[in-house]
Amino acid sequence: MSDSLILIIAIVVAAILMFIVPLMSISERNDDIMQLAVQTATSEFVETATTKGKITEADYSAFVQTLGATGNTYSIEMEAQIIDENFGKKQTSTSGNLIGENSYYSVYTSTIEKSLGENKEYDLKQGDNFTVTVKNTNKTIAQLLRGFFYTVAGNDTYQVAASYSSTVTSNGN
Repeated sequence: MSDSLILIIAIVVAAILMFIVPLMSISERNDDIMQLAVQTATSEFVETATTKGKITEADYSAFVQTLGATGNTYSIEMEAQIIDENFGKKQTSTSGNLIGENSYYSVYTSTIEKSLGENKEYDLKQGDNFTVTVKNTNKTIAQLLRGFFYTVAGNDTYQVAASYSSTVTSNGN
């Protein structure tokens, strides 16, 4: 009887070592590869927009398509900090981001996407800052396995995320 119990325990341990550990390792590696792909796509999109001085619908669609090719769904947040130049007027307010006599106001994803839908582009000007943050909204296989075996994954965690920011170097119009 005790030999049978030891045999059953040995089979369970062997199954864990032969199947589950490699599966978890491969799924973690897959998340690392997706992370790299998302970071690369995000940086290329931001660099293209800041070099051209505008965000075009074609570039944004290609960016979303590249993200979709990873097999995950993503939340994309864009922020354009537009420089508000008042050359002859000194700022007396203390609100906002002030640098010298320039202040910045922010334009967010919904406004940028609306402009892309209507005008097919969103113009930026030299000195503006453009930031894109991407987070996955679904659970990856690694998250599901980790949650099943370790019970450490929460509902608000994300595995694949990227953020990139750059300053616009040329006027878009």
